[in-house]
Amino acid sequence: MPFANSNISDIMATTISSRTRKVADNVTNNNIILTKMKQNGRIKTFSGGDRILQEITFAENSNANWYSGYDILPVGVSDVVSAAEFDIKQAAVPVIISGLEMLKNSGKERMIDLMETRIEVAEDTMANLITGGLYSDGTAAGGKQIDGLEAAVPVDPTTGVYGGIDSANFPFWRNAVSDQTSADAASIQGHWNGLWAQLVRGQDRPNLIVTDNTVWEIYMASLQNQQRFSNTNDADAGFATVKFMDADVCLDGGIYNGNYGTGAPAGTAFFLNTKYLHYRPHADRNMVPLSPNRRYSTNQDAEVQILAWAGNMTCSGRMFQGRYDINP
Repeated sequence: MPFANSNISDIMATTISSRTRKVADNVTNNNIILTKMKQNGRIKTFSGGDRILQEITFAENSNANWYSGYDILPVGVSDVVSAAEFDIKQAAVPVIISGLEMLKNSGKERMIDLMETRIEVAEDTMANLITGGLYSDGTAAGGKQIDGLEAAVPVDPTTGVYGGIDSANFPFWRNAVSDQTSADAASIQGHWNGLWAQLVRGQDRPNLIVTDNTVWEIYMASLQNQQRFSNTNDADAGFATVKFMDADVCLDGGIYNGNYGTGAPAGTAFFLNTKYLHYRPHADRNMVPLSPNRRYSTNQDAEVQILAWAGNMTCSGRMFQGRYDINP
C-alpha cells in the first residue's frame, strides 16, 4: 500500500529504536521500588527459556560443626539452593499514525514532532503500566499481568503458590504481616516496631517502606520535627522520603488511570528488603519496537509500531518482606 511520503514513514520505527535505552531507564526511574532495585544491582535481564528462574537459599549448610584436632569433618552433600519459577509476562503499547496525518505533517520536522509526542505518550503509558503491575497480584488481564507485591507480599502468607513454591508447606517462603483494625499517630510506630523486628536477620533488614496516602499521613503525624530525616539520594532522584529506623519511607499513593493503579493499595505499607526483589526484563524485549521494520495495517491507510516489553518481577527471599495493613 503506498504511503503519503515514503521517505519519512519509517521515522516511527527508527525513533522508537533510538530511544530504547531511554525508555527502559525512564521506566526504572519512574518508581521508587525499581529505583532501589537499580541501586542494589537487582535489575538483571534474562536471555531465554520458558520461565524465569530466581535462585533462592532455603537452608543452612548442614556440614557446619565444631571440631578438634583430627576429628573427621563431614563433607556430605548439603542441599541448600533451589529456584523459584516465574512466568514470562508481556506488555505492549502500539503507536499509530494514519496516512492523512502523514499528509498533514509531511515536512520532516513536523513529522518528527508528531511522532516524538506520540512516542513520549507511549513511553509514559508503558511506565505507568509496569509501575501499576509492581503492586498487582498477577491475575489481571487473565493472569497476564506482572506478579507484583500483592503476590510476593500477600495479606495471608500461609496459603497460595508463588514462584512455583507452596507457602503452606514451606514456612521460609512466607512474608511477615501486621494486620491492624485501626491506627493513629499514637500507635503506628509501635505497630511498625513489631513488624520491623520480624524482618531483621543480622545486617538484613528492610531498606524501603512504601505507603499509600492514608498510612503516610498517619506516619507523618507521628513524627516529631527532629525525626524527619530524609535521604538525599532518593530526593535527588525525585522521591520525597523520611526515615523509619534506617529505611526510607516513601509515599506512593499514586494516581489511578483506567484499570491500572500506579500506587500502593489503600491502607497499606510494604516493608521491603530490595536485596531480595528483582526486576527481570528479557534482554531482547526491554522496551523495544516489536519489529524494527515498518508495520502496516492490512485494511487501513495507517502505520503501526509497537513498543514491547517482556519479563516479570521476582523474589528470592519472601521472609525478608513485610506488609502493614489497616483493615477497619
